[in-house]
Amino acid sequence: MYDMKPYLETIDRVIAAGPFTDSWESLQEYQPPKWYQRAKFGIFIHWGIYSVPAFGSEWYSRNMYIQGSKEYEHHIATYGKHSEFGYKDFIPMFKAEKFDPEAWADLFAEAGARYVVPVAEHHDGFQMYRSEISHWNAYEMGPKRDVLGELKESFTKRGLVTGCSTHRIEHWFFMGHGREFDSDIKEPMQRGDFYWPAMEESDHHDLYSGPEPTEEFLQDWMVRTCELIDRYQPRVIYFDWWIQKAVAKPYLKKIAAYYYNRAAEWGVEVAIDYKHDAFLFGCAVPDVERGQFAEMKPYFWQTDTAIALNSWCYTENNDFRPAGDLIRDLVDIVSKNGTLLLNVGPKSDGTISDEDTKVLKDIGAWMKVNGEAIYDTKVWRKYGEGPTKIVEGQFSDGQKKLYTPQDFRFTTGKGYLYVFAMKDSVDGNYCVESLGEKDASRQANFHGIIRDIDVLGCGEKPDWSRDEEGLHIHTSMHSDNPIVFRVRID
Repeated sequence: MYDMKPYLETIDRVIAAGPFTDSWESLQEYQPPKWYQRAKFGIFIHWGIYSVPAFGSEWYSRNMYIQGSKEYEHHIATYGKHSEFGYKDFIPMFKAEKFDPEAWADLFAEAGARYVVPVAEHHDGFQMYRSEISHWNAYEMGPKRDVLGELKESFTKRGLVTGCSTHRIEHWFFMGHGREFDSDIKEPMQRGDFYWPAMEESDHHDLYSGPEPTEEFLQDWMVRTCELIDRYQPRVIYFDWWIQKAVAKPYLKKIAAYYYNRAAEWGVEVAIDYKHDAFLFGCAVPDVERGQFAEMKPYFWQTDTAIALNSWCYTENNDFRPAGDLIRDLVDIVSKNGTLLLNVGPKSDGTISDEDTKVLKDIGAWMKVNGEAIYDTKVWRKYGEGPTKIVEGQFSDGQKKLYTPQDFRFTTGKGYLYVFAMKDSVDGNYCVESLGEKDASRQANFHGIIRDIDVLGCGEKPDWSRDEEGLHIHTSMHSDNPIVFRVRID
């Protein structure tokens, strides 16, 4: 069993050395990295043992032990009884024989991403990196490769910033249902074992209930996270839910102080992503899972969502979203001071599906033409205009947004105002009301002088005029994706 005491002492020493301490007052001195606010678009990667059964979702390791679930029935029909073939028995099948980190890096760069966040450890407790804390990791088992380390090396070559996510804290309860019947999840268990602790929940329908994590488990979670920090120096750490529980807060503050202090030693800017108000506001970057904000925010934020609506990992029945919808989400998010972290779920052999690849390449083709209106930009005085309203909040990405030719979004940078037409106009005519020639008594949005307008990607100088109704633009450009007008203003 791994002796945590030396690492716990190191954590205390690094925190004591400053500049951050493990208090909200100190952590509120944190500022989000400039590189992160300028990047606008990143790739999330869910890849692990759960990619082998490729059934249901990345929660297969939990659901396969819930009697009566579709995963439970599928597991028995496909692999046999849980006592004879459990989740751990997928590990030798996770060979990743076609895993090519160079190819992944090429694809993500082609997609126009600026940062990448691979899942380092999911709820199932299998580490996708080399670790001194547990032998249950991809370097010693399954692929027998340091997946996170190899990816970072390939990403760095292409100028992609590498982060990572840890979902370890959910492992406290994630496999607990396997203790309710004859399965391979049995006591005794001790720290370092794959299924430890596999705690049962008091209410199986409420994932927030059940016994609180022990001090030993929380220390293990903190040490695992700090090992990730020290070994791979990620520029972003994404935390999933459950860190908002009161019992986790002292450890969460220690992790943040340790990470920010290490970053100060390295001379780099780093970020922590969080959900559900787990951090006191201003101590890290808030994240909206599978959703967006309805209005522009005065603070930097992130949406994480997936190409597939039904799962974060690859499954044989993934419902893939079209590139156009994701591009529009990206534009809307950036116009509101956010960044998009878009998830890809590779197959267990290490290949990325044709569907995912096409979506990424389609996004990349649009970004190659219009990226100047996304990267390194800032918000304008308003995010946009038009009749289409965005449903605010998490888990709303399945609701189709029916944009019209009257819907526009704005960004500014490089000396220009960028106007995104979110829906193609059949006749090529657009009217941007926010740029009309209204006098001050009528609460004008804009009093500047428009010198010139062009359309990104076609070199066209469209016909345009202004009156009290708005800025009128006529273009011959048509596209299934947002069209960007570059407006030069004095």
